[in-house]
Amino acid sequence: MLDLAVEESDEDALEEVTQQAGALDEKINQLSLALMLDGRDDARNAIVSINAGAGGTEAQDWAEMLFRMYSRWIERKGYQSELIDFQPGEEAGIKSVTFTAKGENAFGYLKSETGVHRLVRISPFNASGKRHTSFASVFVYPELDSEITVEVDEKDIRVDVFRASGAGGQHVNKTSSAVRLTHMPSGIVVQCQQEKSQHRNKDLAMKVLKARLYQLEQDKQEEKMQEMHDSKEDIAWGSQIRSYVLHPYQMVKDHRIKLDVGNVNAILDGDIDQFIEGVLLAKK
Repeated sequence: MLDLAVEESDEDALEEVTQQAGALDEKINQLSLALMLDGRDDARNAIVSINAGAGGTEAQDWAEMLFRMYSRWIERKGYQSELIDFQPGEEAGIKSVTFTAKGENAFGYLKSETGVHRLVRISPFNASGKRHTSFASVFVYPELDSEITVEVDEKDIRVDVFRASGAGGQHVNKTSSAVRLTHMPSGIVVQCQQEKSQHRNKDLAMKVLKARLYQLEQDKQEEKMQEMHDSKEDIAWGSQIRSYVLHPYQMVKDHRIKLDVGNVNAILDGDIDQFIEGVLLAKK
């Protein structure tokens, strides 16, 4: 179609080709990103926490600016947001805020925002008009299922029956009514021999097995959350992932991918996809 448009000097056809090529380019970019979002939790909703660093009102005002930036990004994406916790600052801004971003691949996109964000500007809270540097931390983690469903596949369980030992009467000791369940994937072994019925013992043992598997899954989730928490860096100089400079020039720089963007106002209004996508593609 491009060859024909050039050959016949057809401006309308050339414009249509340009539009189609642009749409195809965008489609390829979106597919590339979709292939990047293959982590175990990428498809989940995200929970975002923003905390002001040291510096009192300055840092708290910066934390509020970041909260607005992410809120606008969530709107742009068509995601839903829900406030979980909000701690206002003493004079202005916020000390900390926690909220959810609900939508397809919300965690996959936002996970790259975890880190320290640095702001350089002329302080609006200082009459002398000095330049001031503020820090705030952003921490993103997946919204895990609040209810753990324990599904036990019969193929994963070895069932052994044996004669009960100890007290229990003549009947208990003469029949193979005791049951031992071994859950192969986890190695958990449960046995029950209190009832006369083998069927009843098996039911009771299964209840105990499910309870233990539930606890095991809960422990895994808590361990995972602790690992994420431990990976947080100090809110300080040198550990920032991105710097937002409003003075003496205007520039947002992502230190991980060496990307500089001059339109700071657009970034603070939620236009952060170029950073998110850049980090995702760079990691791959």
